[in-house]
Amino acid sequence: MSFFQDKTILVTGGTGSIGSEVVRQLLALKSKTIRVLSRDEHKQYLFQQELGPETQLTVRYLLGDIRDYARLLRAMEGVDYVFHCAAYKHVPFCEYNSFEAVKTNVIGTQNMIDAAIAQGVSRVLLISTDKAASPSNVMGATKLLAEKMMTSAMNFSGDRPIRFASVRFGNVLASRGSVLPLFCKQIEHGGPVTVTNPEMIRFFMSIPQAVSLLFHAMERMEGGELFILKMPVLRLGDMVEVLIEELAPRFGHAPASIKRQVIGARPGEKTEEILMTAEEAQYAVEENAMFIVRPPILLEGGKWSETAKKGIVKNGDAAHAAPLSKEQIRTLLAGVLAEYFQQSRLHS
Repeated sequence: MSFFQDKTILVTGGTGSIGSEVVRQLLALKSKTIRVLSRDEHKQYLFQQELGPETQLTVRYLLGDIRDYARLLRAMEGVDYVFHCAAYKHVPFCEYNSFEAVKTNVIGTQNMIDAAIAQGVSRVLLISTDKAASPSNVMGATKLLAEKMMTSAMNFSGDRPIRFASVRFGNVLASRGSVLPLFCKQIEHGGPVTVTNPEMIRFFMSIPQAVSLLFHAMERMEGGELFILKMPVLRLGDMVEVLIEELAPRFGHAPASIKRQVIGARPGEKTEEILMTAEEAQYAVEENAMFIVRPPILLEGGKWSETAKKGIVKNGDAAHAAPLSKEQIRTLLAGVLAEYFQQSRLHS
């Protein structure tokens, strides 16, 4: 029996790249009811068509915004677990519309915390980003604050048996807003491929892998932790070269004919992302698939137990992996590129 079987689960941002995959995998795990909360009725409609009528008794489609506390309160009635995926995630848009990002990523998260406590939810998991580690932009700063709020919620939930935690990961391959589909489309049309900075370092993982690890974190959480998922590191210029080498011939172009155009970093972008800061690493335990950070306010006397000390990360170096080689990138992207080429042929 799975951890999610016969449970009622709310997924905020449930029609997004991550949220929708959470829903798909929960269906396979025989959840009792899955509530999909999203502002966009068109995406709700498309998702409903994708899942089909056979899921109508399990999946509920709820229109609403996490900025609306009353809507969240009603959406969480009778809910066991919450996957909080709803957020503004586009770095430049958040830079130019900073308080809109605050209203959704910060105030919306507090609404979600308050509603979960009021409705007796058992567990709440926030989906965060590596951009929250030493943030250089508004989006990262709001997500860092959201993480901190999830941790502090453990201190004001009283004696209620509710657990809050966060998961931090990087760029998700082929997700909406990801640079990968843009590069593929540019190559399909013969270029040029617009690269912000070929030297940029980014963490990537697939959508199914991300969701699988989210489920692991939901099951493992004790309350207040920050789960930082380990991911392969790519150099942006290397990824572009592999994409051109692989896709250009499939669309009838010579790889050498595809031009690269360096357009410079967008507002708020870092050259190199990190998974966690040196300060966070002081309170992190390393496992095979992730680091687990328990902030000092949750540790008895600000210290780890003797048992946990065996896995403590001594410094932040463990979170700075070497970038993948081009051949490793080719292997990582093989499935995504095959799917993109197939979809392109269907629409041509």
